[in-house]
Amino acid sequence: MQPCPSGILVMLGALLLLLASSALAQHIGGEHAPAPPGETSSHDHGHPSQPGSAWEGSPEGKAYSEFNHHLAGIFVLLIGLSELRLALGLTALAWSRFLLPAAMFWAGSYLMIWSDHEAWPIGSLTFSQTLFGGDWEMIQHKLYGFLLLTVGTLEWFRRRGWIRHSLWAVPLPAFAIIGGLFLFLHSHGAHPSAHKIAVHHTIMGVMALSAGSAKFLSGWRAPVSSVQPGQVSSSAAGRSYWELGWAGFILLIGIQLLFYTE
Repeated sequence: MQPCPSGILVMLGALLLLLASSALAQHIGGEHAPAPPGETSSHDHGHPSQPGSAWEGSPEGKAYSEFNHHLAGIFVLLIGLSELRLALGLTALAWSRFLLPAAMFWAGSYLMIWSDHEAWPIGSLTFSQTLFGGDWEMIQHKLYGFLLLTVGTLEWFRRRGWIRHSLWAVPLPAFAIIGGLFLFLHSHGAHPSAHKIAVHHTIMGVMALSAGSAKFLSGWRAPVSSVQPGQVSSSAAGRSYWELGWAGFILLIGIQLLFYTE
């Protein structure tokens, strides 16, 4: 008896989410451990760090950043799994097509609020200081959040059938490519592990560029309507391969985020 493809996908999803929950549980446990004497809690926003302060690269600062990356990894894994189902042409779990816009919306909302310890709206910096204060890291985080919310909303409308023009399919791969390019410029400032972080971001940037390019190419390989029943056109097969590439790179990014360390 051949294994059911949808069953394999469910088991893969369960395994990845089990790894995700395990990593988060370990991380949350570390965050709630008592702080060493002389150190303040990472949740104390009454005295946020300023550029050049000890927050960047401190144990609490690293824990805060790693938690955000790990949480993002869960969202990206959910997106990758839902896109893998579509790439495989599975009819089961049809509702999972909405995981991508839902995950993008929640990830974007999280970034807009909690991306940076000292930034608006949870830190002491005002909205204007956060966006126009010259801290490129903060600005990028908020920009990522805005793009996630925007593209996630458009994808929700597309997948609900409310917008149908083919041009509305462009923002998703464009976001992957633009986000990948931003990662080459993303810096955590005066961080003791700056080189390691740069390597992480470079690898993710390459994978995001590859994912976006594959998604663009899949859109150009539309199935041919004149194919005889029981046959698969080379165009449709080519589209499927590019869709698998898109989903595969998304999953790889999610796994890397899940095990991100500074």
